[in-house]
Amino acid sequence: MTHLRKMMLEELQRRNYSETTIRHYIRWVEDFARFFRKPPDQLGLEHLRTYQAYLLRTRKLDPATVENHVLHCVSSSSAH
Repeated sequence: MTHLRKMMLEELQRRNYSETTIRHYIRWVEDFARFFRKPPDQLGLEHLRTYQAYLLRTRKLDPATVENHVLHCVSSSSAH
C-alpha cells in the first residue's frame, strides 16, 4: 500500500465513512490515476479538469456524480 493510499484510508476511517463509501472513493482515485497512467500525487488541476470533461462527455455521468469523483480525487491529492 502506498503512503498516499494509507493516508487517504486513515482519513476516511477517521471521518467514520462506511466501508462501502471508502471502497468507492479509493476506486475513484484509482480510476483517475489510471486514466493518466500516473500516481495521484503527480496529477494537478489541469488533470482534474481533463478528467472531469472525460467523465461528463465520454462516460456521460451525471454532473453530481462527476463532482463527487473530482472532490475525492482532489482531497486525495492534497492529503500528502
